Amino acid sequence: MFHSKAQKIVSYIVFGIYVILLIWLILFKFSTNFHDLPRIRNINLIPYGETVVINGKIFFGEIFWNILVFVPLGVYLSIFKYNWPFVKKAVPCFLLSFLFEIIQYVFAIGASDITDLIGNTLGGIAGIAIWTLFKRLFKERFITIINSIGLTVEVLAVLMLGILFVANR
Repeated sequence: MFHSKAQKIVSYIVFGIYVILLIWLILFKFSTNFHDLPRIRNINLIPYGETVVINGKIFFGEIFWNILVFVPLGVYLSIFKYNWPFVKKAVPCFLLSFLFEIIQYVFAIGASDITDLIGNTLGGIAGIAIWTLFKRLFKERFITIINSIGLTVEVLAVLMLGILFVANR
């Protein structure tokens, strides 16, 4: 699958940075202080229920972001485990999201929500589909293109977070 050892190393580095940012986002809400974390222990088992309804209307922004943040997981699972069937790639997306929801509940650092679980899993599935599309469109270069996109987004995200961190000091 990989054309060189360097390409494989870059893929693991980009994926590792993504996982760190994902954990920091979902579990720590980009907080730099444990005391700033919300103390919420709540479970919502009604899909698209109260947690995404604002002023009587569904707020699609949260649903969109839940999907978007898990797209890279589906993409990189497909890169690293390209010979796995679709379901075997989709299950870890569900399980990681489920683990995040459990951790949020156990440590009271966020609301556990079935809507998040659905959105995150759909994001992972979208990532698998994007991997398939890129593989067909870009053939030999698709991993390089995916790594370039991933690295660019991560650099921009880290710069933005750095600016916010400095501005809020």
